Amino acid sequence: MHADNLDFAVRLSKAIAAQFGKDCEVVVYDLKSCPAEHSIIAIENGHVSGRQLGDGPSRIVLETLKTNSGRARDRLSFLTRGRNGKMLKSSNVYLRDENGEIIGMLAINFDISLMVAVNHALKEGMDGFGKTDTITVTALLDDLIDQSIQLVGKPVPLMNKDDKIRAIRYLNDSGAFLITKSGLKVCETFKISKYTLYSYIDAVKMRSQK
Repeated sequence: MHADNLDFAVRLSKAIAAQFGKDCEVVVYDLKSCPAEHSIIAIENGHVSGRQLGDGPSRIVLETLKTNSGRARDRLSFLTRGRNGKMLKSSNVYLRDENGEIIGMLAINFDISLMVAVNHALKEGMDGFGKTDTITVTALLDDLIDQSIQLVGKPVPLMNKDDKIRAIRYLNDSGAFLITKSGLKVCETFKISKYTLYSYIDAVKMRSQK
């Protein structure tokens, strides 16, 4: 039954990827026969998140499996970021055996980076058209800001200029500034002025060119 379920998941992953195209990554994990950290047994469009065969799931999934696998629940349509900085809309569905034990997982990661950019352009250029889902975009921006702070490894009040530039670099690379009014939110979070933010972004661009 274990092999049959995984075989079906692998075939399903190919169908989903073929249906939705190159921006849709589909991953199958074997969480029974393989160590969780190296459990990917099939992946379609791996360029979306930067994962490959032999990699493992996200840190959150790993922690859930190690501490509370018996109560793990499917997670649908949530926002996250790939290893390469792309904005993703994701779903994780656990595969279970006849006893209800987790044996694997099917993950879908859809790259929405371009959608966010297009929505931003439409909203800027056409009043009343192309409105974004405010809740979704706000949640995505908050998530990216939290990740930038985690990357630095210290709370904002303890950050120096270089720390903040490092965080701004992460946000810039991840496309956070494509989101309308993101600059204001970033300024409020890092306790800097808009002028300082622009100077940090310029510094990031200059360092990238070296």
